[in-house]
Amino acid sequence: MNLSKIHNIYFIGIGGIGMSAIARYFKASNKQVSGYDKTQTEITNSLQDIGIEVVFEDEIANVQVNYLDSETTLVVYTPAVPKTHSQLVYFKDNGFKVLKRSEILGVITQNTYCLAVAGTHGKTTTTSILGHLLNACDVSLTAFLGGISENYNSNLILNGNEVSVVEADEFDRSFLTLSPDLACITSMDADHLDIYGDASELIKTFEDFSKKLKPNGKLFVKNGLPLDGITYGIEDDADYSAQNITIKNGTYVFDVKTPKGLFKQFQFNLPGRHNLSNALVALAMSMEYGIPHDKLIQALASYKGVKRRFTYQIKTDDLVFIDDYAHHPEEINAVHQAVREMYPNDKVVAVFQPHLFSRTQDFAQDFAKSLAQFDQVILLDIYPARELPIKGVTSEWLLSLIDNNNKQLVSKDTLIKNIKQSDAKIVLTIGAGDIGAEVSKIKQALINED
Repeated sequence: MNLSKIHNIYFIGIGGIGMSAIARYFKASNKQVSGYDKTQTEITNSLQDIGIEVVFEDEIANVQVNYLDSETTLVVYTPAVPKTHSQLVYFKDNGFKVLKRSEILGVITQNTYCLAVAGTHGKTTTTSILGHLLNACDVSLTAFLGGISENYNSNLILNGNEVSVVEADEFDRSFLTLSPDLACITSMDADHLDIYGDASELIKTFEDFSKKLKPNGKLFVKNGLPLDGITYGIEDDADYSAQNITIKNGTYVFDVKTPKGLFKQFQFNLPGRHNLSNALVALAMSMEYGIPHDKLIQALASYKGVKRRFTYQIKTDDLVFIDDYAHHPEEINAVHQAVREMYPNDKVVAVFQPHLFSRTQDFAQDFAKSLAQFDQVILLDIYPARELPIKGVTSEWLLSLIDNNNKQLVSKDTLIKNIKQSDAKIVLTIGAGDIGAEVSKIKQALINED
């Protein structure tokens, strides 16, 4: 596809974190950009603030089709949108060019030097670290992020077009549209079983992705994964390894063992061994790209994180409030490890909103084990997103599986009251649904507790 001949781009699901980054990219490229989303959010508001028209009703009458000529218009949609969506049906039936989000990412990045980050966990943090490292080292790049970077207050880093940094999303096999020069796979834990059916099919798809690299491309894999590539790991015998790890004032200080030698005194400000692993592979990819280690030391120290990834909302001697996007048992385990490492002697209350009926059903026992590790558990109802209810799959059922005497199921209406009644010093909100919209309310209530 020749994007120079495309003047208008319409996004169906424009408020999605990945979709909105592409919308911003095309707006900055002087295209006419508009779109639909079912819900008004901070993201849609921010898009409207930069002149992107957004409609919230699924009716073709709301779309200004008079300026959307099928020859010069591209329609981009997210797989989360149902196939019966009236706008999507209209554009498909009337000869418009219609691509999935992943397909347009493939088009955008095909003529760039592409660095892609894949894995069932860690994609967003790793991509944002990698984008920041390259940007801070003056690389001409565009980075499409699956979260809002604290450094740039955006899900898009736009500083040239020679290099692209992208999340390679396994959902709906989206990442098979990419052809990266450098890629990494952070993890291959079972997930999206509503799409894949079983874990073996998911692993096969990651294997397929590993074969999508351009000629002479390089693949980085977390040590222990059943794939061939350049390995990385924490304090092990991988090709790239974090060594001599200490924590000073809440910051990791570590050395990096590489095939070319040991480089010392890197500093990284995010808690948790999972985040340290993400930083390590971002460093490895940057080094393989050709960035000198001394520049990377300075760049990594300035990395601030991603919103809703172990984000401190309150951090005082008496109270700590952390918010995190974790929505899979392994991600919850990683958050638990980080909290315990930073606050080994303090009581922790975890507020969790399960995301998707299918994921809750598939991993109920694992969710129960991961949540039981906290001192107190508060559950919200399951956030359905794109799904209809599954009989018997409820938060009440999940609560019954959690081996913890200090647990309860509450509504959003009583959530703040229940949090304030807890004697835990550490308050943790976790989940990928609309629990993120409650964070500012919880923060305000805890600040005003006295």
